Amino acid sequence: MNLKHLLLAGSALLTSTAASAGGFQVTLAGQKNNGMGGVGVGLSLDQAAMFYNPGALARVRERGVQVGVNATMARSAFRAEYGGTQRELRNSTVTPFNLYASFGPAEGKFRAGIAVYTPFGSKLQYADGWEGRYSLTDITLESVFIQPTASYAITDKLSIGAGLVILAYGSVNLQRDVPVQDQQGNTGHVELDGKAENKIGYNAGIYYKPSDKLSIGASYRSQIDAHVKTSNGDVSFSNIPSSLSSRFAAKHFDVTLPLPATASLGVGVRPTEKLTIGLDANYVFWSKYKSLNFTFDGPVGGVTTSNSRREYKDAVTLRLGGQYQLTSGLTVRAGSAYDFSPVKDGFVTPETPDAARLALTLGASYKFGEHFGLDISSQFVNLKKRSQTQAELAANGTTDRVAGTYKTKIVIPGIGLNYNF
Repeated sequence: MNLKHLLLAGSALLTSTAASAGGFQVTLAGQKNNGMGGVGVGLSLDQAAMFYNPGALARVRERGVQVGVNATMARSAFRAEYGGTQRELRNSTVTPFNLYASFGPAEGKFRAGIAVYTPFGSKLQYADGWEGRYSLTDITLESVFIQPTASYAITDKLSIGAGLVILAYGSVNLQRDVPVQDQQGNTGHVELDGKAENKIGYNAGIYYKPSDKLSIGASYRSQIDAHVKTSNGDVSFSNIPSSLSSRFAAKHFDVTLPLPATASLGVGVRPTEKLTIGLDANYVFWSKYKSLNFTFDGPVGGVTTSNSRREYKDAVTLRLGGQYQLTSGLTVRAGSAYDFSPVKDGFVTPETPDAARLALTLGASYKFGEHFGLDISSQFVNLKKRSQTQAELAANGTTDRVAGTYKTKIVIPGIGLNYNF
């Protein structure tokens, strides 16, 4: 067994995602925002301002509770560098969700709230027998973040806000084949299963609205180092021949992964009372992700430590979206986003077959009476075809991954309910 292959797959413990943004970042945090290309930093649409810009929460006119859920359905294919059968991933769906509640005096300058969302989550299942099965066969990732938030309007035009970002729950499971066979001819298999420690970061923002037609926002979300301790990370093997059992004796693993900081700027424009347009730019500090280092409590392929190069680069996402109020109850939305991949050529991994991507979005809301509302959204995300050769992998020292071409498309319908008071 090649230990680097296991480490490569292990990186998916905390990185593979629903893939609505570059690398392993997910921004499906608000149903209205989802329908507008993911904009929100320079707007104060609803309670989801807690995620996009806490400084805008004080400008949300109504207190309320809202919940949303999305179904991320990715379809990926892979073809090896030297041809052969195109491998299709088995169909899978993950369901990022969001929940917000805000409170405060009806006419006051202060708002407080609580946000629950799932910025990391994935389920990838490669086809049986695919060329990269010794790197990865299956991944399931679940995570829940909680964010208590406070926001205050300093003046009629300027407000600020901040919140604690708590990694409250994270579970991971990944599997891969091992290039050995037992006495019955069954291929070896390894499974890593673990839970991340609770960690705390922060999210802060400022919102400025100089006129009824213009608003400007900025926000910053800090980095969190997600850590699976040895006591929470289990390693299990199957179909390993008894003659090699001493080389596959690990029971637990330890790994730390940086979840990078994000700085965002946004502008909101209201040309008319019914039309709102938003433009956001997100800068993600991916360059902190240089390598992934694992430690095992026993031998895996004969050794207990190793590292796998990542060498990510900082990346930008540009977003544009708008909404138009058709009637007193119905509002429609549309938008788009372009995401520059942080993954350099020759560093693409099976658990994150990343590439620059274009997203097109639609959405709508309908009010049922004074307090209730329904939000729907849909996104189509098209990742560029991404190829890497064996020569590139050899030159970069990244032969622990597979040479070939990846292609991914994603459809993400979503629905939400809100109650304002």
